[in-house]
Amino acid sequence: MKVLGFLGMLLSRRDWVYLLSLLVPFAVYNLALKAASAVSRPGDDGGIVRTLDLMQSDVFFNLAYALLWIGLFAVACRGLLRRVVVVLFHVVTVLVLVVTTCAHEYLRQNGTTLDYGTVAEWIPKFEEIKPILTTDVPLFAWIVLAGALFYATLGPWLLTRAVKRWRGRFPAETPNVSFLGPLGSWILALGFGSLALLTGATTLERDPVTNMIRTGIEYATFEEEAYAAVPPGEHPAARASLTQTPGTEKRNVVLIHLESTRARSVTPYNEYLDTTPFLDELAESSLLVEQAYTTVPRSSKASVEVNCGVEPPLYPGPEFEPDGIPARCLAELLKAQGYGTVFFASTSSDMDNFGAVADGFGYEEFYPSETMDTTGFQVTNTFGYEDDIMLEPSREWLENRDKSRPFLAEYFTGTGHYAYECSSLRTGFEDYGEPDEVNRYLNCLRYLDSFVELLVNQYKELGIYEETIFVIYGDHGEGFGEHGRLLHGDTIYEEGLHVPLLIHAPGWFEGGERVEGLSKQVDILPTVLDMLGYEVENGEYPGYSLLRPIPEDRRLMFSCITERKCLASIDGSEKYIHHYGNQPDELFDLSEDAGERHNLASERDKKELDERREDLFRWRSEVNAQYGGE
Repeated sequence: MKVLGFLGMLLSRRDWVYLLSLLVPFAVYNLALKAASAVSRPGDDGGIVRTLDLMQSDVFFNLAYALLWIGLFAVACRGLLRRVVVVLFHVVTVLVLVVTTCAHEYLRQNGTTLDYGTVAEWIPKFEEIKPILTTDVPLFAWIVLAGALFYATLGPWLLTRAVKRWRGRFPAETPNVSFLGPLGSWILALGFGSLALLTGATTLERDPVTNMIRTGIEYATFEEEAYAAVPPGEHPAARASLTQTPGTEKRNVVLIHLESTRARSVTPYNEYLDTTPFLDELAESSLLVEQAYTTVPRSSKASVEVNCGVEPPLYPGPEFEPDGIPARCLAELLKAQGYGTVFFASTSSDMDNFGAVADGFGYEEFYPSETMDTTGFQVTNTFGYEDDIMLEPSREWLENRDKSRPFLAEYFTGTGHYAYECSSLRTGFEDYGEPDEVNRYLNCLRYLDSFVELLVNQYKELGIYEETIFVIYGDHGEGFGEHGRLLHGDTIYEEGLHVPLLIHAPGWFEGGERVEGLSKQVDILPTVLDMLGYEVENGEYPGYSLLRPIPEDRRLMFSCITERKCLASIDGSEKYIHHYGNQPDELFDLSEDAGERHNLASERDKKELDERREDLFRWRSEVNAQYGGE
């Protein structure tokens, strides 16, 4: 009775009905989403105890949220202040529901948590993510969110009126509110809110809203003090140009960009998986790079490496801006030598803003899917069509070009991209004995292989195959929950970074050659120039020609898409991953543990791991400084 009396002193019965009619469903909705996220994590076998542990922060947040509004309603009893508080109550609740729902859907699709850095990157580029929202987010998720938002807006008012009709008028009571009551409510809210912020060693263990707040604070206050002052400077390749040598041979260069293609899923790198028989055949007379990696698992970033021979910016933006690349790219270099340049894409120009990217690289002509006849071609992903859509435009361009000029052509395929809609393509559907999504992905790679074969045959039919260098590469890999991460953006493990790389040129590598050393996509530009017989003047690119030995002590560095999410390095056969405190750092011996299952970090000296982490921070700052900083 004393408890009821105290509650009655805080709020009237009508206020309690109004508040609890929203706060209770609000808490149930948030906790249900978190429970669904926890139990659906790939490879998680922690059971109900682990699930409840992951929900601690969410419980604290919901308690803090309820106590905050109880105190505000107690203070704002009537008049204009009450109306302002009621409006804020609904607006803030709607905002929190949107954040919670988006975080749940983002985790479901990507296998990683939604944080401040991701939101800050994508809000300014909303036009680019609209196709994802309309295509990849299931209708059920939109219905659930719409229902939650409708109830959050009108539910308390409707329910309060219903209770009033059922029970009659609410008693005309005016609580005798002492400021101590609301103050106590706010103190408790502050305590539970602090627990929500501080609970959880990883981002998954935090409530989505508190995680957004905490990562925002970390984003604003994080300092790499020793390296933040690295001054922007002109890149060594900013003024690079080419000069001919006695060995110069102006062959055509074709870059074939295989979207979301990981090394382990193509036959030349996995003889037990018959997904790419043509690439496997081609490898017998090609240069195959066994340990080829991308620096950042994102299409535009990988394209900077391939086309410009430099490591991409490790933060969003520069590659989309005019003059955003600090070095001269392959298209620009070869144009100065009389080459024609063209970029074909089976995706729309909005795909990673490739219209601006191709222009920044120096391509004279750009043909995305919007410029092509789509009749009879299937949509295979969020951004575009099956890659055969490029074959006819390619043929027309090749037949009508200035045949006195050699050319550089890039073919940007999109069929490997999520959501892997390849089951009804002309290559049919093969059952690889994998889960449905992996099966669909492998069939997309099977189709990509067939497209590459048709493209190479087109060059043969047109009589230009013999004078062409084909560079075939994966831009990044793809995760399917091997390490709890999906897709590619923050998949810093081998399934996300290790990509296929083949260089095929008639008259070269006839017996098939292999490069065993550590390689990155920055090696493609110097390799192509070496094969063409050009020398670089007035500048220097950081990569190595794959025609020559790679230094045995080479160390590779990597970054996730999301800023301050993860960094990694490979030194010899050892791979170190730093997670910025979101989870324990990891160390793997890839020669013994290619699947990255046994974390050796606890067996190593802390000083050694600290040095590896500091090297990554230094690298990050140095790369970003070349783009003018963050």
